[in-house]
Amino acid sequence: MFGFMKPSRRTSSEPALSVPDVDGGKPGGSSPASYKNDFADSGGLESQSVPELENYAAYKAEETTKTVNNCLKIAEDIRGDATRTLEMLHQQGEQIHRTHVMVSDTDKDLGKGEKLLNNLGGMFSMPWKPKKGKEITGPLTVSDKPAKASKEQREKLGVAPAPKGKSGARTPPPEQSAAMQKVEAEKNKQDDGLDDLSNILGDLKGMAEDMGSEIDRQNKALDHLSDDVDELKDRVKGANQRARKLLG
Repeated sequence: MFGFMKPSRRTSSEPALSVPDVDGGKPGGSSPASYKNDFADSGGLESQSVPELENYAAYKAEETTKTVNNCLKIAEDIRGDATRTLEMLHQQGEQIHRTHVMVSDTDKDLGKGEKLLNNLGGMFSMPWKPKKGKEITGPLTVSDKPAKASKEQREKLGVAPAPKGKSGARTPPPEQSAAMQKVEAEKNKQDDGLDDLSNILGDLKGMAEDMGSEIDRQNKALDHLSDDVDELKDRVKGANQRARKLLG
């Protein structure tokens, strides 16, 4: 449906570098609780050793990756809702079109009835010519589907950005500690997640534009349908009055 879909890279599926286990039992040690309060219970950041700060940086990088993934999940859910909304709009447009076709068919049947009433009136020296206003033309355009091009089709048309290449696994310099390698790996995951988020936001923008165009089209179709229904209602009323006179 409506394309725009691009599988997002799940950062959790990428291999994670091992980080030395931290000992939560040491005084001023490297427990998650210490990381969360920025070592407030152990003298602050300034009092920590370099390895401790590196482990802290790895912890923070991993937390940031989780935040990016949460944002990505929310954006994917919004895109799913937008896709369903666009599909419902399309179905509504189809219903408007079918209704207008039925009104046009009713107009043709009414024309035959009016001709019959006129012929019957002539037989009783009571000729009658139906009063007509505007012509009922039916739907102005054939039923058309809103933009349902796939992501690839949108890219070929130049209306959607081409997907950015995945950053891939970049091997940190060997002289870095395991904790700093973990930081670099998490940064790569964050870059990939942010690229996916950017693409989804682009999808949402395109879908919003499609929704606006479809709503405008349906508003015009409803205005035209309303005019034809009003005209048909007046003619049906006149035909009923004529039939009662002939029968009376």
